[in-house]
Amino acid sequence: MQLTDYLTLGRSGLRVSPMSLGTMTFGKDWGWGSDADEAHRIFDLYVERGGNFIDTANNYTGGSAERLVGEFIADRRESMVVATKYSLNMQPGNPNAGGNHRRNMVRSVEASLRRLGTDYIDLLYLHVWDGLAPIEEIMRGFDDLVRSGKVLYAGISDTPAWQIARMQTLADLRGWTPLVALQIEYSLIERTVERELLPMAQELGLGVLAWSPLAGGVLSGKYTRADLGHAPTASDVVGTRKALVSSTGALSERGLDIAEVVQQIAREQSRSPSQIALAWGMLHGTQAVLPIVGARTLAQFEDNLGALDVVLSTEDRARLDAVSAISMGFPHDFLQNPMLRQIMSGGTSVRRSW
Repeated sequence: MQLTDYLTLGRSGLRVSPMSLGTMTFGKDWGWGSDADEAHRIFDLYVERGGNFIDTANNYTGGSAERLVGEFIADRRESMVVATKYSLNMQPGNPNAGGNHRRNMVRSVEASLRRLGTDYIDLLYLHVWDGLAPIEEIMRGFDDLVRSGKVLYAGISDTPAWQIARMQTLADLRGWTPLVALQIEYSLIERTVERELLPMAQELGLGVLAWSPLAGGVLSGKYTRADLGHAPTASDVVGTRKALVSSTGALSERGLDIAEVVQQIAREQSRSPSQIALAWGMLHGTQAVLPIVGARTLAQFEDNLGALDVVLSTEDRARLDAVSAISMGFPHDFLQNPMLRQIMSGGTSVRRSW
């Protein structure tokens, strides 16, 4: 696979690379990102390889990420697909400067357009579900922005599956702009999205993008058991990368057990652990999953791109699946009960044709 093996994004006709360039590391405002020159080198390498799908957000590195992306795409805007997000508050103390409601959506888009130096956003995500704004307000807001030409496509991130299903159904019924992309955390360490979010995306026609596909670096082999036991506080989460990873729960005994199997397979294939972990996550059954790959250095990013060349054997994939397995829970395990399947089918063999 190459970055030029473009895919359509969900049920839209938008063509995007199979790996998206994440920009949460663009800027050193949070203490652990890349400076402007290194970020530019990472961007240039991605584009040179044929990559066209840039992922950013209004709040990444306090707005620096969007400003840097704007500078980098200035002379090639029409060939780039730029995705950004709204929801997170950029004005502490102002309750209307955050959340999913229309006012914040509109003002956030206007601010992002200024930072990006462009007059349209290819893909706008709702970033994080706030549980407060009515879905009618959100979906009509998306539709208005698309009709205005300031946004071309709508997506959603970090939201319960049942809410996304309601939103997509509402858009379909009212002829509003549908959601075409779903962004979720997905990796060998975080597989619980396989219960509801991934099957929902396939049924509703949402392209899937995986953030933190290396679990914050745990799957790259960056951490060992000596790093366990760190209890981050709210104040130091943005101070160090390790504190941030610890706060997510990825840096754990289970996470390191999974990372050890990744490292074993990497040694056997003469690959890096990052390449093996990324290759595992890029295909979920028949459903394409596009990893969002962000790196602090050019060397890290170039190594990550090597995942496009990796082919995992059936045996290697089984080893990874086994060490990272999760309980699907109710009703999924119940519905796969052999006795129940026998009663439902009456002893016949039936499968879906699409």
